[in-house]
Amino acid sequence: MTLKKLFLSALVAGAALPAYSADEFVVEDIRVRGLQRVALGAALTYIPIRVGDSVDSENIQTSIRALYSSTHFNDIVVRRVGDTLVFEVTERPTISAIEFDGNSDIKDEQLVQSLTDQGIIEGEPLDLTTISSIETGLEDFYHSIGKYSAEVNVNIIKLPRNRVRLEIDFDEGESAEIQQINIVGNSMFSDDELLANLELKDKLPWWNFLGARQYQKQQLSGDLETLESFYKDRGYLTFRLESVQVSMTPDRSGVYITLNIDEGEIFNVRETSVIGDLRGQGEVVKRLTKIEPGTRYSAAQITYLEELVAKVYGRYGYAYPEVRAIPEIDEETNEVDLIFSVDPGKRVYVNRIKFRGNSVTQDEVLRREMRQFEGAPLNDDMVEQGKVRLERLGFFETVESSTNRVNGREDLVDIEYLVKEQPSGSFNFMLGYGDYSKLQIGVGVSQDNFLGTGNRAAININTNRFNKSVSLSYMDRYFTKDGVNLSGQVFMSEFDAGRQENLIRYNTKRIGIGGNLSFPINEVSSLSIGAMARREEVTNVEGYEQVKRFYQPYLDEQNPNSGVAFDMLSLEAGWQRVTLNRGTYPTAGTSNRINAEVTVPGSDIRYFRVSYDFKHYLPITNDHSFVLLTRFNVGYGNGYGSDDNGNDYIFPFYENFRIGGKDDLRGFEANTVGPRAVYRYPDSISGPPNYYGIPSDLPVGPGADTLAVSQYSVGGNAMYTGGIELIVPTPFVNEETKNSVRTSIYVDVGSVWDTEFQYEEFSQLEQTGNPDFRLYDFSSPSLYRASAGIAVQWISPMGPLTFALGRPIKTYEGDRTQSFSFNFGTTF
Repeated sequence: MTLKKLFLSALVAGAALPAYSADEFVVEDIRVRGLQRVALGAALTYIPIRVGDSVDSENIQTSIRALYSSTHFNDIVVRRVGDTLVFEVTERPTISAIEFDGNSDIKDEQLVQSLTDQGIIEGEPLDLTTISSIETGLEDFYHSIGKYSAEVNVNIIKLPRNRVRLEIDFDEGESAEIQQINIVGNSMFSDDELLANLELKDKLPWWNFLGARQYQKQQLSGDLETLESFYKDRGYLTFRLESVQVSMTPDRSGVYITLNIDEGEIFNVRETSVIGDLRGQGEVVKRLTKIEPGTRYSAAQITYLEELVAKVYGRYGYAYPEVRAIPEIDEETNEVDLIFSVDPGKRVYVNRIKFRGNSVTQDEVLRREMRQFEGAPLNDDMVEQGKVRLERLGFFETVESSTNRVNGREDLVDIEYLVKEQPSGSFNFMLGYGDYSKLQIGVGVSQDNFLGTGNRAAININTNRFNKSVSLSYMDRYFTKDGVNLSGQVFMSEFDAGRQENLIRYNTKRIGIGGNLSFPINEVSSLSIGAMARREEVTNVEGYEQVKRFYQPYLDEQNPNSGVAFDMLSLEAGWQRVTLNRGTYPTAGTSNRINAEVTVPGSDIRYFRVSYDFKHYLPITNDHSFVLLTRFNVGYGNGYGSDDNGNDYIFPFYENFRIGGKDDLRGFEANTVGPRAVYRYPDSISGPPNYYGIPSDLPVGPGADTLAVSQYSVGGNAMYTGGIELIVPTPFVNEETKNSVRTSIYVDVGSVWDTEFQYEEFSQLEQTGNPDFRLYDFSSPSLYRASAGIAVQWISPMGPLTFALGRPIKTYEGDRTQSFSFNFGTTF
């Protein structure tokens, strides 16, 4: 483009020569005519002639070229009037606006950037010589994606005051489809086996209705590399791609691709050796690069070994080691000797660690997660560890790191972390009215990254037909510089279980305060301890059999309807080990969490509860688009010791485990899985009349009692849930939002049981009531339920949303199922 402009300038300058005398003369004055937007002083700065200079034709030509180089003028003519030089100029028009019409494959933002790179910018002068190159360049792009009939036209609309508007019209046309891909020269592998590895397709299976057979030049280049890697990974070291032929149908709507290949022969490794400046790591490198003689050659294995050796040197501050395997081929024996050439380069140190993209999160929050320090030798493992720790915070959708050289210094680098923030909190306001729940009002605010400090703060106020609560909580993730975590909570609540769907009737009032300290053990493990003091009032308890054993010892016989109240102090301890690669929507790693809680002696009731939660994410594909999640959760609680009257302490019924709905057992209504309330009714016969002549009832005996089973769940003191999920790419989601949306196909299984339930006590009794609700052995963990379905999760600006479509695959009579569920503020 530059040569073209200079050539045109030279032509124009040559054409302007007759306008002035070719004789040398002394300039008495310089004038510039035709200026509109360009200031006279600015124009004169480009003219290398001054008043008093002696000039000839060569000086004039140089001046013309200099003015053209300013990019402000379309035409320049120089005249000599006496000893005065007069430059008559025509300014280039100014681009007032740029408009696009008809483009769908190229976004406006991409077009603006492309034009900017070519100097076509609103408010700047227009170089008419670039118009044809713009049209040609854009058409070439469409040809590269298979749209050979595409046309691009740039229209220049003249406006007053030497301004123009550019209208770029696109006729993109239809993409050419691949009619056939032919591979010639293959004998060891079939066409189908080779074509299955290519992105370009000439045939699609019936179920791939979203697929396309469009031709794209870039994809073809990638497929050629894939084909070469396919052979060389299987020992065909001398594989060659001899030619590539791409031809079109006469109407330019179809493409035929022919690949001519020479498979070559299979090669085995004979020996390996290492050369270069090994910087004291010779033995390590030799062990890493050792390949047993007779092993089939594999390019993928060689690349892996090269990267492995480079990582070794990266740990010791060598940021740019060069490791290259040089093959020495013996075609007579089909063997190859591999010589690993190692050049560690210079040892480098970290100059600065920078962060970009964190508009909300403070730099300090990111910097305290770093394990690589400024001024220390570069350690690639430490840099990667910092990236992983940032991802685990859950504040960022993506985290990328780069190592950049410092200008002028071969021994210094800067580390830069580029983060993309995502919503780390939620605000919700709910106002509704339902036939069952009546008036519902709810307000909740929580923020995992409060004011960008990395701390968590939350206030939640909720009121509806069955629950009224308020809670305040705060967590300081770095209470000490060593990473000790401090959290605290204050709460009050009133709960009416009888008004919530699927629960037996009881009321509780709670008030409490507690705190917790978490101590890091290493990069992935931590221990926590905590304490909580609370008061609980329980009233209006329905008298089913499972609750009597716990509740009746505390009742006031003179006023049994007054309920009971408990003052308790509980201690908690926990351990966790988390190797997940991200805090939100992880795709690799394992999470293990154990938690235990016990009320201390001196509390009104004594019990303990332990739980264990396990999750493991196994990537199936290299890009982590398909991931297998396995999870398991188990819990158990019970009373311990006895009171002054010799009564054993019982696990509180309102602390029972309950499952169903949400994220533990989708496909079942909330709180419906597990033991149901059992009612026992004494049987009797009419006896002799009493003093007033009224017949009396005489009990027949326990064996003649009857029982009824409620539809409502009462939970149990033991539980397990588990499942397997296949995480898959979410359809119709673009690259920018794929990390905030997750789709999975799941199978859930779970069970809740009561280890203290005495099935033999009730099994012989006659059952009355609804036959759909049968008596089962509620002390058995074998009464499990299972479901399967699909779930979609989305981190919306208002918080996480979960949609699940499920179908039960293992049920019992009376189970209440649901096909669709929606949760706000829950992820799984």
